[in-house]
Amino acid sequence: MAADILAEITGMLVEIVGDEYLLADEVTMKTTFNEDLALESIEFVALAELLHHRYGADVDLMGFLSEKDMDAILAMSVGELVTHIGRITHASLARVPAAGAAGPASKG
Repeated sequence: MAADILAEITGMLVEIVGDEYLLADEVTMKTTFNEDLALESIEFVALAELLHHRYGADVDLMGFLSEKDMDAILAMSVGELVTHIGRITHASLARVPAAGAAGPASKG
């Protein structure tokens, strides 16, 4: 699952900064947003929007960043975001009732 999330985030980053600046195979779990990718604030906003479209409102990048101090934000790795998304999506899946579980009966 983490590998899938990493691949999706990498695709988003390439979309945001352009493949002439970032090759997909350069992004790993240890890649940092500030030091390695030199992501600017507007690019973080674009990433937040793409994450929202892909994963829904539960994955709130700006909310995730607001829980960190400036040093932690500057040192944040792609892996930290992958782990965060994995936790959120796993928790969301756990809340979804299984198909056929007790629920409103369909009329008809």
